[in-house]
Amino acid sequence: MSDFFDALETREPAARETELMAALPRQIAHAQARSPAMAEILAGVDAATITSRAALARLPVTRKSELLVRQQASRAAGRDAFGGFAALRYGAAMPRLFASPGPIYEPEGTARDYWRSARALFAAGFRAGDLVHNAFSYHMTPGAFIMESGAHAVGCTVFPAGTGQTEQQLQAIAELRPQAYLGTPSFLRILVEKALDAGTDISSLVKGLVGGEAFPPSLRDWFGQRGMAVYQSYATADVGLIAYETAAREGLVLDENCIVEIVRPGTGDPVAEGEVGEVVVTVLSPDYPLIRFGTGDLSAALPGACPTGRTNTRIKGWLGRADQTTKIRGMFVHPGQVAEIVKRFPEVRRARLVVSGEMANDRMKLLVESAGAQGLGERVAEAVRDVTKLRGEVEVVAPGSLPNDGKVIEDARSYK
Repeated sequence: MSDFFDALETREPAARETELMAALPRQIAHAQARSPAMAEILAGVDAATITSRAALARLPVTRKSELLVRQQASRAAGRDAFGGFAALRYGAAMPRLFASPGPIYEPEGTARDYWRSARALFAAGFRAGDLVHNAFSYHMTPGAFIMESGAHAVGCTVFPAGTGQTEQQLQAIAELRPQAYLGTPSFLRILVEKALDAGTDISSLVKGLVGGEAFPPSLRDWFGQRGMAVYQSYATADVGLIAYETAAREGLVLDENCIVEIVRPGTGDPVAEGEVGEVVVTVLSPDYPLIRFGTGDLSAALPGACPTGRTNTRIKGWLGRADQTTKIRGMFVHPGQVAEIVKRFPEVRRARLVVSGEMANDRMKLLVESAGAQGLGERVAEAVRDVTKLRGEVEVVAPGSLPNDGKVIEDARSYK
C-alpha cells in the first residue's frame, strides 16, 4: 500500500515550483475573465507576466474583510451574493453554497474532492473501506462537506453525525464501529470522556483528522494514550485545504494545488523563511479563483522537507490571527499603517507598536529594529504622527531583538 496519496507529494521541489508557476498566469487570466471582482482587483495586470513568486508578490492581497465588504455591497445592490468572486452561477455547476460568519457566502463546485481534503485524510491513515464518523457541522458552514468529499475521494463511507446529541453519537459509534473520526478536537475529547463515564465501547475509533481549533501536543498525546492517532488539518471555507499533518508530526505540509505565501501582517510583502507572518493563498480553482487571498491566520515556513518523504514546504501550523487592528485614544490603528511607517525608512527592518496603560489613558510606543542612524527616533516619531494622527514614543532597538511572533501591534493595556 502506498504511503502517499499521489505522485505529486514526492515531486522534486524544483519541478513542483516550475509547474505551479506555469499554472499561475493561466489562473490569473481565468480569474480576470470569469470573476468580475478579481478582474477589478487585477485591472491592468498582464497575466502572462506573472510567472514567479516575485511577480505574484506585487499583486494586491484580498483579505477576508474586503471580501465581506464586496459581498455586502453586491447583495445590497441586488446583484451576485458572492460579490463577483465566484466563476459559477446557480444550477447544476453549483450543487451547494455555504455561509460563514459575516455572513460570507462560499460556492461549491462539482469537481471530485472539490475542497482537496483527501490528501489530508490519507496522510492521517484514512483508507478505502473505512467507516468515518463525521462530527463537523452540516449546518450552513462547509466544514462537514469539506471533509466528507475528501473521505469519498479516498474511498470511505461517511456517517454524517454533525454536532451535538452526544448520547446518540456515542450509540452510533458503539453500534456502527467506525474506524475514523472527523471533527473538532474538543468535541472528540467530549465524546471520549463521556464514553469512559458511561462505559460505552468506542474502541473502534483508532484514527482521526481534526480541524477548526488549535490542537496542542498535550491533547494529541491524550488521544494517543487512549489508542487514537489523531492528526490536524488546516483549511478554510474560502480556499479549502491549505496544509495537513503527517506521521512525522513536524509541522504541516502544504497542499499541492495552491500557492502559499507568508507575508508581513498588514502588507503583501513576503517574509523570510522562519519568520511569522500572515498566510496568503492563491488557489488553483476554476470555480472560485481567489488570487492572493489573505486568510488572516499567522504561521511560518519551516526549513527542509518532511521526514515522510513529502517534499512540499511545511508550515508551523496556526499561530494566531494577523488582524491586530487596535483602537487607541478613539482612533483605529492597523498593521498596514505600521508597515507604511517602516517603508519610509530603509534603515528600519521591522517594527512593533506597543500600546500600554489603561483604557482611556493609552500610551503608544513604536519599537523599531535598526543598527542606528542619526536622529532616526525623531524622524520616525514624525511619521507616526503623520500616518496615525496620534503621538507616540519611538525606541530604536537592535536588529533581531523583536519577538518572531507575527505581532505588529501588541495591546498590553490593562482592562480591569
